[in-house]
Amino acid sequence: MADHLQGTDTPAAPTSSVPDKPALEGLEAVLTKRWREQGTYKFDRNTSRDQVYSIDTPPPTASGSLHVGHMFSYTQTDVLARYQRMRGKNVFYPMGWDDNGLPTERRVQNYYGVRCDPKLPYDAAFTPPAQPAKNERDFIQISRRNFIELCEELAVEDEKVFEDLFSTLGLSVDWELTYRTIDDSSRAVSQRAFLANLAAGDAYMAEAPTLWDVTYRTAVAQAELEDRERPGAFHRVAFHRPDGERVFIETTRPELIPACVALVAHPEDERYQPLFGSTVFSPLYGVEVEVKAHPLAKQDKGSGLVMVCTFGDLTDVTWWRELQLPTRAIVGRDGRILADTPAWIKGDGAGHYQALAGKTTFSAKETVVAQLRESGDLDGEPKPITHSVNFYERGDKPLEVVTSRQWYLRNGGRDADRRERLIGRGKEVDFHPAFMRSRYENWVQGLNGDWLVSRQRFFGVPIPVWYPLDAAGNPDYAQPILPADQALPVDPVAEPAPGFNEAQRDAPGGFTGDADVLDTWATSSLTPQIVGGWSRDEDLFAKVFPFDLRPQGHDIIRTWLFSSVVRADALQSAAPWKHAAISGWILDPDRKKMSKSKGNVVVPTDVLQDFGSDAVRYWAASAKLGADTAYEIGQMKIGRRLAIKLLNASKFVLNLGATEASVLSTTGVPAPGPVTTPLDGALLAQLADVVDQSTAAFEAYDYARALQLTETFFWSFTDDYVELIKDRAYGAAGDAGQASVLATLATALDSLLRLFAPFIPFATDEVWSWWRTGSVHRTPWPVAYRKATGATGEGAGDITLLATVGAALSGIRKAKSEAKVKQRTEVLSATISAPAGQLARLQAGHGDLRAAGNVRELTLVEGAELAVTDVVLAPVEEPVQEPSQA
Repeated sequence: MADHLQGTDTPAAPTSSVPDKPALEGLEAVLTKRWREQGTYKFDRNTSRDQVYSIDTPPPTASGSLHVGHMFSYTQTDVLARYQRMRGKNVFYPMGWDDNGLPTERRVQNYYGVRCDPKLPYDAAFTPPAQPAKNERDFIQISRRNFIELCEELAVEDEKVFEDLFSTLGLSVDWELTYRTIDDSSRAVSQRAFLANLAAGDAYMAEAPTLWDVTYRTAVAQAELEDRERPGAFHRVAFHRPDGERVFIETTRPELIPACVALVAHPEDERYQPLFGSTVFSPLYGVEVEVKAHPLAKQDKGSGLVMVCTFGDLTDVTWWRELQLPTRAIVGRDGRILADTPAWIKGDGAGHYQALAGKTTFSAKETVVAQLRESGDLDGEPKPITHSVNFYERGDKPLEVVTSRQWYLRNGGRDADRRERLIGRGKEVDFHPAFMRSRYENWVQGLNGDWLVSRQRFFGVPIPVWYPLDAAGNPDYAQPILPADQALPVDPVAEPAPGFNEAQRDAPGGFTGDADVLDTWATSSLTPQIVGGWSRDEDLFAKVFPFDLRPQGHDIIRTWLFSSVVRADALQSAAPWKHAAISGWILDPDRKKMSKSKGNVVVPTDVLQDFGSDAVRYWAASAKLGADTAYEIGQMKIGRRLAIKLLNASKFVLNLGATEASVLSTTGVPAPGPVTTPLDGALLAQLADVVDQSTAAFEAYDYARALQLTETFFWSFTDDYVELIKDRAYGAAGDAGQASVLATLATALDSLLRLFAPFIPFATDEVWSWWRTGSVHRTPWPVAYRKATGATGEGAGDITLLATVGAALSGIRKAKSEAKVKQRTEVLSATISAPAGQLARLQAGHGDLRAAGNVRELTLVEGAELAVTDVVLAPVEEPVQEPSQA
């Protein structure tokens, strides 16, 4: 492992080059360039699996702009990567761009003012308008191929901006390990995985009720649903028994009465038990439907009698499937009522239906309510309610349920054995924080169907399937035509099926290509396989898979994390990673999640410019994994102050004469001389404790704890220790005392730079360059220096000694401040009382305390608590007044 650490611990010439006025400004540009040129973060392929720490980096959606939430979560990942690198690991840290799917399509539409029409021919000379239309109605219609070219062009430009910003933030990514989820390699991997699933029986096509977004005109998977509260109304509507008796249902969707296939009540509902097995007729349309029993019906909701339509919601789908009901669909994929009167509606009902034909479901509802009111079948007025409605997470209109032919991947939603196996895969992954595993398990246990992976869009990975056409031109879906592996990636819409030519497309006896693309998660779920080299570079894949870490947000456990487990289970019979680091959300001042869709995001470029990258990283790393965190400028100001203090404190230490040669070695042989003073030994003992605790925290993925420990020690080091040893550092206690303090200062600075390096990489590497060779980011993580000191006497290894002596010095300074004299004013005498244990520590630091406080006579006495009393200050000479001149 040591081969992967390119820094140095070998003493060089005792020299340093410290700037007169160190500053944070400009460090990002200088150091980012240096790191790239020197390959500081480059992955070494000449390695073995036990030496590698591999990260399945989340590929951000390349569709516009990043926000502070990205800086937050990606910094947390980078902190872990930097720590592992300093621990000797060969870190495989790639970056991908998720640039296929709806977000990119929407951005291209709005950016260029275009809309895709797949029926149009390709125009090789097409150029987008210089001034795109603002209204979607005025967007230019272009071919599928022209549209995809614009998607490619804009995504590449966005990715350049993203890379620059991530570099400025200090991500220690190997920028030679990049990929795009739409590039040729990713498309080939995605199609190869799909074909492997198909061969294994894990992928299948079915015609079934499907959640459908009428705006995007595409199917939507269960994981992409979002419940939103919306106003609605219950309509109490009469159905008619053959004898003329009326029975009432209550519905929020009266426009679906033409699609009614049954009425349902709970089996134990005594009000309706006499009706079970009988039939009733729908109002307006006179369609006969049966009254059935089902336990999902709620006796206390509405009238207790429910209208089942095909389809109003997912509960309708359950009833339709379990009760084996007929299909009577009336809503098209455009969200409008179908134009042709259905065969099951006859007579006067046909006239009522034609009044709805072609209308949106909203307009149709208004029409049906008016018709029911006129016919007398509406009992009373609608009762306003607020209820939860299914939306596509990126959509702005309620979802419909339509019947369509789609591709599915088996995910345990309909297979109890597979579901239990996937829960078991989750147990193979260590979640950080651990409670996040329950979110994974709850999602898997709550699945009610397989994963719908086909999408009716354009910019995505094409489903690699063609279908033969019979003599009448009808596709044979049961006999799909598949490509050879070496032909991948393929586009069935643009390329002929194997064994056919383009002239046979859509002709009887020829073929047709599947026009759908794979859901973007179907490709993103394969990021370990894509970047790890599966099916293309098996040597690399064996060195990185299973990956060590999957970092991601908790809101996509149900999508990205679960779908990745599904694919790795099917393809590799393994969990895809060993650890999952789950980040929280960034909240705005109202404690709401920041997101581009909510319009409450903060642009990261402004924040980085105002406070600097180290300050922003400090804020992000101060939050534990899994914790939702407020966007806090105050924390960034603290981080900036810390980074500046590190520069200035380092300058002071190095200007005192501390050099690389002064750093204590790990072998226990200090150079150039032993640490002889108790205060120095105590500081190093305290430092050793911080190193041990920080290491343990990092190993537990609690980087925030490591930062807190290091920062607390740093302020004690600068505010207490440095002030206490200044006289010795200048040689007032002789050569041995000076050598002891210089060795302690150099060793503490060396370790502090390494401890802080994962968090504030720019300031630490800048200081490192003043007195060391190489980069701090390629040096080992610090070790405890307990055995490397020669300090003896009371308190030499007491980690509380510095705090006690520092508190006493603060008391002396407070007395001077209250007397309104300078801190260098001599104290003729003072008394410090303290409990016996603290008194021993004060005695150990007596000499440094007297020198730092400029105390002539210091008396230590036992007391209940530490207190500085009886401070007698030397008289302050009044300045000589010059005689005034008249």
